[in-house]
Amino acid sequence: MAHREKLGFVLALSLVLCFGSSVGWAQDMQERLKAAVGANDIVGLHGAVVVLDGDRIAEAYFPGEDERWGTPIGLIDHGPETLHDLRSVTKSVVGLLYGIALSEGAVPPVDASLLDQFPEYADLRDGSGREDITVADALTMQMGTQWDESLPYTDPRNSEIAMELAEDRYRFVLDRPMVAEPGTTWTYNGGAVALIAKLIADGTGQDIDLFAQTRLFEPLGIESYEWVRGNDGVPSAASGLRLTARDLAKIGVLIAQNGVYDGRVVVPATWLDSSFRAVTSIQPGFDYGYLWYLTKGPNGDAILIAVGNGGQRLTIQPNAGFVVSTFAGNYNDPDAWQTSVRVLVEFAVPEVGKLRQQ
Repeated sequence: MAHREKLGFVLALSLVLCFGSSVGWAQDMQERLKAAVGANDIVGLHGAVVVLDGDRIAEAYFPGEDERWGTPIGLIDHGPETLHDLRSVTKSVVGLLYGIALSEGAVPPVDASLLDQFPEYADLRDGSGREDITVADALTMQMGTQWDESLPYTDPRNSEIAMELAEDRYRFVLDRPMVAEPGTTWTYNGGAVALIAKLIADGTGQDIDLFAQTRLFEPLGIESYEWVRGNDGVPSAASGLRLTARDLAKIGVLIAQNGVYDGRVVVPATWLDSSFRAVTSIQPGFDYGYLWYLTKGPNGDAILIAVGNGGQRLTIQPNAGFVVSTFAGNYNDPDAWQTSVRVLVEFAVPEVGKLRQQ
């Protein structure tokens, strides 16, 4: 993530903390956002939802060319019921699902050896240090293995794409050469998330999408979703989930409410505490927990972020009850982050500020 993006989140979200409390429909924000998109001032935006204190205060949708997991699907008239790729926001959802499965005793503790969970790959115990990788190292993308997703996701040399093309995705992930001691170096790694999803599937007897449906989506009232499967029939844990912008925002509300939704504990608070504890630093002031990006406002308030290729984003400031979900179609564009950050900085935060002052 670029330094400019980090500053945009830190400065913008901290502004919410300066106000009192009240909510209402932010019609002004919606109209200003529509005008900016219509003038091509904001590019590629497909949808945005803003939630404050559990109430949806604003949303806007726009037509645009879209994709389904890398396959063009043409011009889509996006709306409240439109499913959209989350891309790598999927990873953060998988992190929540691991915590749910852990609370049910279905998956190993985070300090367990990762290779111990895959006895079918006993030949990978080669003395290279691979035996020292823990589940926590996968959750924090610190496995110490060689992995490169810097190439476009249309390139078969991209490690995530190579994993999808491999005969056995799990062996492919686990047998990458060791390049660092486990638990010491952060390397963006969709393969690590595939392993986490496999542990959930093995422990619960359900593919990740079916487990998500009963344990996460249904309690949140999420009725429509899709989890795209690879050529091997396995749901892509790294990038395959598709939700509506409203439903993605519900996940943000769940987190802002410390794992409780409509009076029901959906994700244990202890797991959220662990997930949002900074384990490794990506760059100064920007950290990583269990498959979530973490930063703080100037007053120390936590800001939680899930990010996906093309401008997909979920941003949560729990103490302010502030949640923003954004979808965009700027896939494989290195500047894609600018669209969602501008929605946040220039539209959502100022509108929330006005509401807080009422």
